[in-house]
Amino acid sequence: MPTLRYRLVNVFAESPLAGNPLCVFEDGSALDGATMQALALQFNLSETTFILPATAAGATARVRIFTPGFEMPFAGHPTLGTAHVVRDFMNAGDEIKLEMQAGIIPVSACGDEWTLKADAPRTHVPHASRHEFAQMLGIEASEVLEGALWVDTGSEQLIMPLASAGAVERCQPNAELLMKYSVGNKRNGLVYVWAYSDDATVRARFFFTRHASLVEDPGTGSACANLGGWFIAHGKPLPVDVQVLQGDQVGRPCRLDLRVDADKNIFVAGRVVALGGGEITL
Repeated sequence: MPTLRYRLVNVFAESPLAGNPLCVFEDGSALDGATMQALALQFNLSETTFILPATAAGATARVRIFTPGFEMPFAGHPTLGTAHVVRDFMNAGDEIKLEMQAGIIPVSACGDEWTLKADAPRTHVPHASRHEFAQMLGIEASEVLEGALWVDTGSEQLIMPLASAGAVERCQPNAELLMKYSVGNKRNGLVYVWAYSDDATVRARFFFTRHASLVEDPGTGSACANLGGWFIAHGKPLPVDVQVLQGDQVGRPCRLDLRVDADKNIFVAGRVVALGGGEITL
C-alpha cells in the first residue's frame, strides 16, 4: 500500500490560522485521477493539489488541482501554495514554473511572499440585467454597477463591480438565482463582487454553488487575476496596484496583492504560511 505525504498551508495569510487553506500532496505520480478526486473529497478543502514530474520543457513540476467535486485547470491560491511546497520539497529556488492544464504558470518568491503571472484575459458579456443580478445578490439594483464581465485568465468567472464596499458586505446571494443568472461559456453559478474601499484597496467576495448550496470562498487568486483582466478589458488606466481584502465574512481574512503593469501583464501575490503535514496510507 502506498504511503502519501501531504502538507497543509494557508495562502494569502497574515497569521497561521488565516488565509485560504490548501492540502498539497508531495508526490502524486502513483495516483490516478479518480483517487486524487477521492482524496480531495476526503480533505474537503476548497482545493487539494498533487505534485507530479513535469512533462513540458522548462517546467519545474506538473500540478493537478482538485476541488471536492471536480478538477480545475488553474486556481490562484493552489498555485501559490503548491509553489511554496515545491520550493522546499524539490529545493527548487525562488523562480518556479508550474505546468497546469491552463499552461505554464510562472511563480516567484520573496521569502514567503509568492507572486504568479496570469494568462492574458479572454472576456465575454453576461446576458442577465442589473435588476436580475441585484435579485441574485440580495441587494438594491442601484448598488450593481454597469460593466459586469465574464473573464478568463485561466479559470472563467463572472466579475461584477458594486457601488460600494458596504454593498459587497451586504450581499446575500440566492443559490437558485445564482445558477439561473450566472451562466458563462465554461462555468455557471459563481460570482466575484468587488468595490473600492479607497484608491489602493478593494473589498471583494466570491460566491459559488456546490451541490445546490451556496459557498463563499475566503481568498480567490484566480478571481483576483480576473479582476486584473476586467481592468484591462474596460480600458482602465494602467498600471493598477491594489490590495484586495477578502474572507473576513467567513472568519478567514485573506490579503491579496493585484498588479497590472503598463504592458497589461497581470500579477497576483500573497503570503503562504506552512501549517503542518502528515501521511496517508492507501
